[in-house]
Amino acid sequence: MTLQQLRYIIEVAARGSMNEAARRLFISQPSLSKAVQELEQELQITIFRRTNKGIELSTEGTEFLAYARQVVEQADLLESRYRSARRAPQHFSVSTQHYAFAVNAFVRLVEQYGQEEYDLALRETKTHEIIEDVRMLRSEIGILYRNEFNAQVIHKLLASASLEFHTLFTAEPHVFISIRNPLARKARVTVEDLEPYPYLSFDQGEYNSFHFAEEILSTLSHPKSIRVSDRATLFNLLIGLNGYTISTGVLSKDLNGNEIIPVPLECDETIEVGWISQRQRALSRLGAAYVEELERAVRRED
Repeated sequence: MTLQQLRYIIEVAARGSMNEAARRLFISQPSLSKAVQELEQELQITIFRRTNKGIELSTEGTEFLAYARQVVEQADLLESRYRSARRAPQHFSVSTQHYAFAVNAFVRLVEQYGQEEYDLALRETKTHEIIEDVRMLRSEIGILYRNEFNAQVIHKLLASASLEFHTLFTAEPHVFISIRNPLARKARVTVEDLEPYPYLSFDQGEYNSFHFAEEILSTLSHPKSIRVSDRATLFNLLIGLNGYTISTGVLSKDLNGNEIIPVPLECDETIEVGWISQRQRALSRLGAAYVEELERAVRRED
């Protein structure tokens, strides 16, 4: 077993594809596949399962990857300490639903901890993919919400993937609407108030289940409903069509401008937003720093 092989495993797991990993590693796909197979044979474990959709980590592979990351990180630190004054590039990834505070925290992380070289990723993606990203260690941290309706399903998925949920804050539901929407003048709105306006939601793709929806009250029927696969488009439609979506009410004027505002929605539900991570795996230095920035960002938006 070599450090090079460990780096190969980490890259393949991050890309979910031998071809893409080989391209980024500047080696041929057959050479990469052979290196992975030789390591699997040496250790007598199956690190990757081959499926119709590509490759994914096995249960043994997920555990092995956690150790591999630690070994490579320590080797990089050792090399940077004794071989040269140049520090090793930093690596960190987060997967999240659409939350402005998560972006603000990421910006602060780069400002505070960014070196001359780093390899960071902010994946704004679907609910099920957030859980999968953290399970497969493509991301160290995931950010999503749970409430009374979806909590049982989310808890079951997290438990089966050996992930844990850490609460950031609990909020009452709000609707995001254009400042030109007639409802913008109201102190609070009801579900009945919203009926004349288009309801905008984020399409969850293959897992477009009520339990994976980013918007609460997902089981309600709407006379006018539009699903989008791009969150920037959703915000444009809020303005262009006087539409609305349901969220936490935490909105960043720095990122979203002054054209969209949150208005409290009258209902009995609450939204618990939090971050997920691998159980029994300590956060990296950047992971811990990002959580601190998340908490600061949330406090600033309160």
